[in-house]
Amino acid sequence: MSRQKSKAQNQAVYASLIEMGHANPPDSDDDEEESGSQTPNNRMKKFRFQLFHEWLVAEIAPCRVADVGGGKGLLTYLLRKSHWQATVIDPIHQELPTKYKDIHTKKRILIPVSDKVPRINRVFNPAIAGRFDLLLGLHAHGCNIQIIDASAANDIGFVLMPCCVIDEPLYPVHGITWVQSLTDYAIRQGFQVRPFQLAFSGQSIGIYAARRS
Repeated sequence: MSRQKSKAQNQAVYASLIEMGHANPPDSDDDEEESGSQTPNNRMKKFRFQLFHEWLVAEIAPCRVADVGGGKGLLTYLLRKSHWQATVIDPIHQELPTKYKDIHTKKRILIPVSDKVPRINRVFNPAIAGRFDLLLGLHAHGCNIQIIDASAANDIGFVLMPCCVIDEPLYPVHGITWVQSLTDYAIRQGFQVRPFQLAFSGQSIGIYAARRS
């Protein structure tokens, strides 16, 4: 698929999600810049953790958050530096990366070897969701429906940036994207869903739902 066609498809999907969730699009260019919904950039995809972190701290107050399928834990590390109580949930233990790049200064930031993040080294189990205020799923394969269900059961919020449909209990019908399917599913669970888009190419659309009560 050409870059132009992919961009047009993403814009159409994003517009459909706004309509599904009855959300309002950003009011101005300033709002778009604050929320990370600028023009997608191929080079920015490798900085998706930094972009996601910036969106989260701009839009949501610090809270107890589970980074489901969080891998090495860079997102959790960045959130904890922003005074969030963040924990990785992932069955495979991995050490933090040794460095990351500040996307504004372009400087490489070294992570001390002594730095650690809290981890629960197990497959995500909805039973532990009650320990948290918010569940995050950044390309959390096989966990998106579980995250929505666990959020509904424990009256907490969630933020998803889905990618591939892998090991999920339902699949999108023909002509409907995975993020559209998840939005529809969450709405049917009683959530008010708000879409957002980050500034990298490819599947850069996410959905956010606060607790229902």
